[in-house]
Amino acid sequence: MAAPIAIVAAMHEELKALLAQMPDEQRVRVAGRDFWVGHLQGQPVVAVLSRIGKVAAAVTATVLLERFGVRAIVFSGVAGGLAPGVNVGDVVVATELLQHDMDASPLFPKYEVPLMGISRFTADAVISDALAVVAEESLRDPVGLVGQEAADEFGLRSPKVHRGLLISGDRFVSTAAESEALRRHLPKALAVEMEGAAVAQVCHDYGVPFAAMRTISDRADDEAHGDFARFVAEVASRYSLALVGAWLAKLPAT
Repeated sequence: MAAPIAIVAAMHEELKALLAQMPDEQRVRVAGRDFWVGHLQGQPVVAVLSRIGKVAAAVTATVLLERFGVRAIVFSGVAGGLAPGVNVGDVVVATELLQHDMDASPLFPKYEVPLMGISRFTADAVISDALAVVAEESLRDPVGLVGQEAADEFGLRSPKVHRGLLISGDRFVSTAAESEALRRHLPKALAVEMEGAAVAQVCHDYGVPFAAMRTISDRADDEAHGDFARFVAEVASRYSLALVGAWLAKLPAT
């Protein structure tokens, strides 16, 4: 039997949507977390909530690798848009991930992970390319994906898929001043969130493929708090289910 794929959700609503499509999920509780073992689109998977922040997400990833022996980890969640043109309802598929609050200078260069000699962790190209393809296909019809009401409420006219740098840190970026500072110091960053780079580092250490796909919920500015919960429930959770499901459905049967 093939090793499972880990599907890591950032929010309860996303995990709930995934579990609703798993016909045989069984709960396994480890380290205070519920890991759901079963199948999605015929593929063996372990679905879990990452919890919020880099340490919590790293613990979740380590358990997935050590206890469940997953063959890859795919992270789905929301993020704040940073780069121009990265708007609410768009999807960012990471090519690289970096911790924007990692700073052990002057002992090490800013952003570099001490003793590793690197600051950016590369996402798996095969999985990321496939996720980008299904995202492009799905976002052609945002109304079909989330419904007319949600599409109108959040202005989802022609959502786009972006590829590039995703940055992570242990704070919710919610002011224009913070987002501007990040753009100034990391001009290539597309979006900001709180877990991805930590999971990428764990997967790098274990030599296991990792990919991250984030729906843009806000522009990481003074309006970032907005109707966040409603966006996750009405848009991000539906994106996650559709995109992850479409990707899994295209994988060879196991």
